[in-house]
Amino acid sequence: MKGRVATDQNKIAETEAAGGAALRPMALLVPYVLRYWMRGLAALVALVTAALATLAVPIAVRRMIDFGFGTERALIDSYFLAMLGVVAVLASASALRFYLVTTLGERIVADLRSDVFAHLTRLSPAFFDSAQTGEMMSRLTADTTQVKAAVGSSISVALRNLVLFVGAGTMMVVTSPRLSSFVLIAIPFIVLPLVAFGRAVRRRSRQAQDALAGASAYAAELIGAVRILQAFTNETMVRGRFTKAVDEAFDAAQQSAKARAILTAIAIFLVFASVVFVLWIGAQDVIAGRMTAGQLGQFVLYAVFAAGGLGELSQMWGEVSQAAGAAERLFEILKLKPAIAAPDNPKILAQPARGAVAFNDVSFVYPARADAAALDHVSFKVGVGERVAIVGPSGAGKSTIFQLLLRFYDPSSGNVTFDDVPVGQLDPQDLRRHIALVPQETAIFAASIRDNIRFGRPDASDREIEKAAEMAAAEEFIRRLPEGYDTAIGERGVTLSGGQRQRVAIARAILRNAPLLLLDEATSALDAESETLVQSALERLMKGRTTLVIAHRLATVLACSRILVMDQGRIVEEGTHDQLVARNGLYARLARLQFQAA
Repeated sequence: MKGRVATDQNKIAETEAAGGAALRPMALLVPYVLRYWMRGLAALVALVTAALATLAVPIAVRRMIDFGFGTERALIDSYFLAMLGVVAVLASASALRFYLVTTLGERIVADLRSDVFAHLTRLSPAFFDSAQTGEMMSRLTADTTQVKAAVGSSISVALRNLVLFVGAGTMMVVTSPRLSSFVLIAIPFIVLPLVAFGRAVRRRSRQAQDALAGASAYAAELIGAVRILQAFTNETMVRGRFTKAVDEAFDAAQQSAKARAILTAIAIFLVFASVVFVLWIGAQDVIAGRMTAGQLGQFVLYAVFAAGGLGELSQMWGEVSQAAGAAERLFEILKLKPAIAAPDNPKILAQPARGAVAFNDVSFVYPARADAAALDHVSFKVGVGERVAIVGPSGAGKSTIFQLLLRFYDPSSGNVTFDDVPVGQLDPQDLRRHIALVPQETAIFAASIRDNIRFGRPDASDREIEKAAEMAAAEEFIRRLPEGYDTAIGERGVTLSGGQRQRVAIARAILRNAPLLLLDEATSALDAESETLVQSALERLMKGRTTLVIAHRLATVLACSRILVMDQGRIVEEGTHDQLVARNGLYARLARLQFQAA
């Protein structure tokens, strides 16, 4: 699977190797079924009732053949009325089974989708460094739909046919042990191909699902960047690539369907060929007087039921095997453990938290880029309420400082502390509640502006949201929107300008009201007028809070009490703006290049 990372404790490859029996992944669904065991039990009772009603029909047919035609018409009518009653029971039980099983499948898959999504939100950023969003969405949609088809239909039909097969087989032995012995001899020749081809179906189904996930991932990525796609007029190229990916998915699905078709053909031929052979032997027994015509009719009906049940089992085996591949892909995600997790006994930060930060000889390498150190023996302290700017060329390690402070990753060596407590000893969620972040790449969701700002603190009131927007200089443009704060702003905030999106993100951070503020180029997307407004808002926001700023704008850097200059993962200079300019080092060169216009 795309998305493997070294920090994941349960490798997908290990899951694949441990797959074992073809249907073993389906056993992982048992806990979900047990949540609704009463509904499942009722469905099982309805299934058995329908099967027993079906198995009662041949007995009525035999009695009618052997005893009915030579007696009064009233007796014949009674046999037919009895059969009508059996059919009514069969219809009612089948309808009840269908309803219960279908709703059970829907409920189980809804729970499974929720669990997979919730687990994805808990996985560490290292997982998403290499995982593809489109593939994860394929697992949440296509794979869960496949599981739903199995749980809500295929497994039920398979169980019904299994009951029919066992019941009909038992009645065949009761009706004629001699003829049944010929059937028993044929069973191994029928079952063995099912097992062998079932494994092939599952393997090829998994390949088809992986290929489809790859195509979905490619499509999701392109649709998310459709403006760039069209701006560079690459529609023809990407259509060709997507068509190729879809064709590869089709080829894999075609191979899976071919394996299932061969499996079904072999099973049906073997099953019904054995029925024809046994029927021929039975006809000889009737001629010889060893059994009655009614007994032969009863045996044939049971043989047909058994053969039909076994034939359906072969088809259901293929479908359930296909669903097993989908279930395996889903539980691969659920078995992954976050690389960043709370310790068994996490320390609790003193309240109220102060926001003091320290890096002590920290080195770090990203799991996805193990050949290059992002930080190399970095040490610094930021006191309570202090404002510190971090500057340096691209790739110097500035954003990595924020990633470690938020404990998205753990240092390779050294330690990071928050209020003198190593962050590795804290619950990551508890740590992050005390941090407000304004990222360089603003994350805006397909919701209203009010909901986007409320993302900073879900329990905030509407008045608090509006006050945060006012402080972020967003109030004016929000009021001009058609529905004000309730205006839907499209996926990724596509209907807003870059500066408007940035101000929404700043309002979100203001609403967070955390003791530690992380600003990653917070004013980079603003025009001069908006920057002046936002800068004054940030001044109010930073007052009394520890603030770390990644910035190139002169106004932001000058507002900080200290500047850390980074290059190639190291802190190479430290001081105030005037001190660093006087040294005529890296900062002075960056100042001349980046702040000249100011």
